[in-house]
Amino acid sequence: MATITTAPQSTWAPLRIRVFRVLWLAVLGSQLGTWMQTVGAQWLLVDEPNAGTLVSLVQTAGTLPVLLLALPGGVLADSLDRRRLLIWVQLFQVGVGVALTALTLAGVMTPPLLLTLTFALGCGMALTNPAYQAVIPELVPRSQIPEAAALGSIGMNLARSVGPALAGLLVAHVGVAAVFGINAVSFLVFAVALFLWHRRPPEDAGLPEPFVAALRAGGRYVRHSPVMRRLLLRVSVFIVPAVALWALLPLVASRRLGMGAGGYGLLLGALGVGAVLGALVLPRIRSALSANGMLAAAGLTYAVVLAILALVRVPAVAVVVLVPAGAAWMAVLSSLNAEVQLFLPRWVRARGLGTYQTVFFGGQAIGAVLWGLVADRIGLVPALLAAGAATALGVATIPLGPLLPSRHLNREPARPWPDPHLKIEPDPDAGPVVVEVSYTVAPEDEAAFLAAMPRLRRSRQRTGAVQWGVFRTGESPDQLVEVYVVPSWDEHLRQHSGRMTGADEELERHVRALSHPEPRVVHRLPIEPLRR
Repeated sequence: MATITTAPQSTWAPLRIRVFRVLWLAVLGSQLGTWMQTVGAQWLLVDEPNAGTLVSLVQTAGTLPVLLLALPGGVLADSLDRRRLLIWVQLFQVGVGVALTALTLAGVMTPPLLLTLTFALGCGMALTNPAYQAVIPELVPRSQIPEAAALGSIGMNLARSVGPALAGLLVAHVGVAAVFGINAVSFLVFAVALFLWHRRPPEDAGLPEPFVAALRAGGRYVRHSPVMRRLLLRVSVFIVPAVALWALLPLVASRRLGMGAGGYGLLLGALGVGAVLGALVLPRIRSALSANGMLAAAGLTYAVVLAILALVRVPAVAVVVLVPAGAAWMAVLSSLNAEVQLFLPRWVRARGLGTYQTVFFGGQAIGAVLWGLVADRIGLVPALLAAGAATALGVATIPLGPLLPSRHLNREPARPWPDPHLKIEPDPDAGPVVVEVSYTVAPEDEAAFLAAMPRLRRSRQRTGAVQWGVFRTGESPDQLVEVYVVPSWDEHLRQHSGRMTGADEELERHVRALSHPEPRVVHRLPIEPLRR
């Protein structure tokens, strides 16, 4: 069984691997450029009529594509060469960035055009995220994936804290076009780093799946995976109330603390510092607490900070308490992200990460709007207290819906089934295909056999089955027949050649050992309509 070491490792350990270090720095630069671009775009619109609406639409234009395209982006990343896909997407974003720069320098940038180009950059980000997250397990050893996820969270928080401040300085002294230009260069640097990476294609890489079939297969995998469903539950329960801090922090700075733009930047900086400090101690916390215990501790810390921000009016106190909030935010999200990467097998990794990111960004979008409306309706202080209470309530649900243990599972590709040998050659698109597996189970083994069936059902459904059942043969009571339906012959062949994992193979071996003689497999194919 594949496991990862529980000994604490340095958060910076993955940076010793050259290719990861280069790509992490390139991604950090790209994230800085993205936050700078957002500030520059908002600044261009501050003097327009209906500036309040237009400025808020910049953020919407940049993040809406993630909700729309994260899943399709995951399909592309699982179907195509991820390195090449990332390179082409970065070059597309370079083109958009150059257009933004040139049009701004020429003085012909209009609000609709600016929002359209911002939406285009958001589409690039939506396609980049699942593909890049999916290659991380190829860059670092499995034992270092939690540290790599923590470094990703550090980069995101640093960019979120430093990017707006850098953009403000450049806009004030050079102009908005310079911000757009730097963003374009950041994409180019990322593209060059990817080009210099000589990726070794996975040995189990097969032919690309048809887009719609791949999209459905990804959805089935998540739907029939209790581990993934629980991870999505935990990220949504945390993110919806916790995002109130980010959404309402500008109002806290201006209304509660009497701070200007510089003070708001200081508060963001405190969150960034907290993320870095949290990453330094996270390995030791992870070794001392279970995953659910760590989520509970971080969630309670975050809830207390929200309550303190609602009650204090001293800027220095706010800066100090935001440090542990940054650490808690980083701990929860990097840990959940690492769990997703560790659990998902290679063939569906990007699609699963696309689902995770859809929930993550969707939760942020819904939460930000929700807490903004609550603050307008009942006031800033009650809204922060309510968000803190909701975060604490989310912690209270952990015993009812905890993360399921999965790190002990073998996630490497396996081929437990021999290739099917048929008298006819089915068309790959032929379907549906009915697979029957006949087991002969002694009465003393029947209880163990039936106890394993729910896990076997989920394994079949994760890898392609759309219907499943187990039946007893009336004429031979000791003969139990598993029947499942796969949409097409191609889909069934993919079950044979890459979708199964080592954990599926162990389960298969356990079930087959209960049958004497060996199970017999029959494939039932559709008959073409008879011609009259």
